[in-house]
Amino acid sequence: MTPEEKTLVEILDEHNPIDLARYINYVTAPQAGAIATFSGTTRDSFEGKTVLELRYEAYKPMAIRCIKSICSSARSSWSLHSIAVAHRLGPVPVGVTSVFIAVSAVHRADALDACKFVIDELKASVPIWKKEVYANGEVWKENSEFLERRLELGRQDGVSGGKNVDFEGHVKKGCCGAKVKVNGGGVANISTGHGGSRELE
Repeated sequence: MTPEEKTLVEILDEHNPIDLARYINYVTAPQAGAIATFSGTTRDSFEGKTVLELRYEAYKPMAIRCIKSICSSARSSWSLHSIAVAHRLGPVPVGVTSVFIAVSAVHRADALDACKFVIDELKASVPIWKKEVYANGEVWKENSEFLERRLELGRQDGVSGGKNVDFEGHVKKGCCGAKVKVNGGGVANISTGHGGSRELE
């Protein structure tokens, strides 16, 4: 079996729950002595605000391609048997899983390290966008991993969309670069991470 055959990546449409057992079964093998999993679930509060649900949107073909690239990078760094990644789109209520990762390997250190790498890279670079819906409003959210990655990319490039943008950040680059959600008018809203924002056309 090739590495591609041992990797399952799925972006699930609205109202399709993630079947955790399915993905664990996918990575289970007699030669795999360890299975590491990560289940990202909607929590009930954020900074004192009551969260009702999260809503996810994605450009599915690019998201799947990016996640597969992340899985390939994980395989090049750790000795892995199988990887399964699932992410829901649409509304995800409190207590429900929105992203699930299962990684199997001969040894636990490889499975654990690779599982952490996959979720961190997914949050930093895959074009999946999250809106938090509160009891008193809603807001699009950027993951801290994405903010750090965007800052690093901005520092490397120095220019984005023909306008100078000043960034600071760390050094790791993802498979797909920065993820940006463009509004209906063709303007990308990019917050600086310090409470302000810039619009890049």
